Amino acid sequence: MTTFYFSLLLVVATIFTGLVWLIDHWLFKPKRTSALNEIAVKTGRELTEDEARRAAPESSLVEFSRSAFPLIAFILILRSFIYEPFRIPSGSMIPTLLVGDFILVEKFRYGLRDPVFRKELIKTGLPKHGDVAVFKYPLEPDLDYIKRIIGLPGDRVVYHDKQFYIEKQCAPTCNGENELAIEQTFVDEGEFYYGRIPLRTFSETHGKETYNVLVNPAAGSQVGGFYTQDNSRRGEWVVPEGHYFVIGDNRDNSRDSRFWGFVPEENLVGRAVFVWLSLDFDHGPDSRMPKWLPARIRFDRLGSIR
Repeated sequence: MTTFYFSLLLVVATIFTGLVWLIDHWLFKPKRTSALNEIAVKTGRELTEDEARRAAPESSLVEFSRSAFPLIAFILILRSFIYEPFRIPSGSMIPTLLVGDFILVEKFRYGLRDPVFRKELIKTGLPKHGDVAVFKYPLEPDLDYIKRIIGLPGDRVVYHDKQFYIEKQCAPTCNGENELAIEQTFVDEGEFYYGRIPLRTFSETHGKETYNVLVNPAAGSQVGGFYTQDNSRRGEWVVPEGHYFVIGDNRDNSRDSRFWGFVPEENLVGRAVFVWLSLDFDHGPDSRMPKWLPARIRFDRLGSIR
């Protein structure tokens, strides 16, 4: 509920400070100005700023609201409709995103929504194959999740031997686009580890997006825990209208659509587009620094998200 209450607080603060500023501007400020003009006529001179402030004081609430309203309104508009910062808390999107990455999410990519109840105000676009998206976790909407979208409405998704096959809704008339398999090419092994097990890095091309994924050769398929859709075999899904199928790039260490199903369109928050800060908290076994302090800034990770 933290995100909800913060959004609600921003809206209430914007409305409150805005109303105080407007009421003062149209009702009380003219009276103060008139009183100062009368004093100026009686004394035969213009009052200094300090004299005017003492003669017709402005309340501290009005002064605060006049100063705070533009800033609060700017933060509300920026966070609700343009960009919102997020921190990556888990390793489900390695190697694309690491724990300690701070990202910007483009809020207007999938439609403009009101900041509190998230009702769509203006439709601006829809996700594409390969987008990295932030969304409200369908089973616990207070939580924000981040995964890669690989299945659009109407697509048939098949997971077999640790590889995905997508039969797009347009098949068999997709005009030469990749209709079935997500192309996968081996990159290297051992850059990342799960315990002592070296993970394999593969490059995938899906739609117009090319990105890397991790596969644990020692891990099982986990098919027994997969979400089973009516009239479909285990490990196969047909994405319903208005929903999306999402996957973590760390394929054997991600709880995603394979396990809990589809993401409704109304749960989409935005597309992850940029890493603006990346902190490494791995101090090593001999370090005496507190674990909550970052060991270094990973400058090489700053930039656009693919």
